[in-house]
Amino acid sequence: MDKLIEKIKEKQNPSVAGLDPKLDYIPAHILDKHIKEHGKTLQGAAGAILEFNKGLIDALEGVVPAVKPQSAYYESYGLPGLSAMHETISYAQQKGMYVILDVKRNDIGSTAGAYSAAYLGETDVCGEKVRAFTPDCVTVNGYLGTDGVAPFVKDCEAFDKDIFVLVKTSNPSSGELQDLKADGEAVYEKMAKLVDGWGSGNIGKYGYSHVGCVVGATWPQQAEVARKLMPHAYFLVPGYGAQGGGAKDVVPCFNKDGLGAIVNSSRGIMCAYQKQGLSGEAFAEAARAEAIRMRDEITACI
Repeated sequence: MDKLIEKIKEKQNPSVAGLDPKLDYIPAHILDKHIKEHGKTLQGAAGAILEFNKGLIDALEGVVPAVKPQSAYYESYGLPGLSAMHETISYAQQKGMYVILDVKRNDIGSTAGAYSAAYLGETDVCGEKVRAFTPDCVTVNGYLGTDGVAPFVKDCEAFDKDIFVLVKTSNPSSGELQDLKADGEAVYEKMAKLVDGWGSGNIGKYGYSHVGCVVGATWPQQAEVARKLMPHAYFLVPGYGAQGGGAKDVVPCFNKDGLGAIVNSSRGIMCAYQKQGLSGEAFAEAARAEAIRMRDEITACI
């Protein structure tokens, strides 16, 4: 997490650009080129996505410290989509960006270990250790309990990687389970205490552990509670912008030093050219301008 914090401090920007590509978001001149070349195929779609992503990364370089591809949007385009995701990760890292891969994986202990090897650690191929994917960090669903998270924590420590564990998610119905009371506490509060414990064995030089958490901007009151329960956890904050969260709503996620959280915007940045009524050729410039506007709005509040 020190690596992420240093990039945030360098850019003076606690925000991350989500790369959640849908074909509806991609400018016509890019999409048409790849469909013409490959037809209406998964390969054509994946080629357009990769070109779009690279254009966004080029535009956002120097502004945002990190990008966050959401794996579901790539998986839906099959093997070509996964290839585009892999190349997107590599390209962003070549540009000096920290990469959070939003996969929300977990399972029983042995299967969780396989997920962690795929995304954080190494895969054993007849004695040869190989990296399958190369993100700096992944999101994890901790609601299976400690045995499902332990393999990820182990690989974080072994490979200097990070995780963000779901605590209070931004979706409207998250309270159906996460706000339920158990022994006088909300379920998300119990998860927050587990996250604090999972990260307690490895605190970096800035006071934060390898084990961060996901807390939505759409729940500022719960975020305030969670911040107190997890003083050493970095917050990944979805829900800003298109989901309804504003800059003031993310303030409880931060600590008094201005650190402690990184706020995500996906559609707001990717589709800025559409929102502003600009041509597709202006997508990169519009994305950069929106990222700067978001940075200035958040930093003014914190």
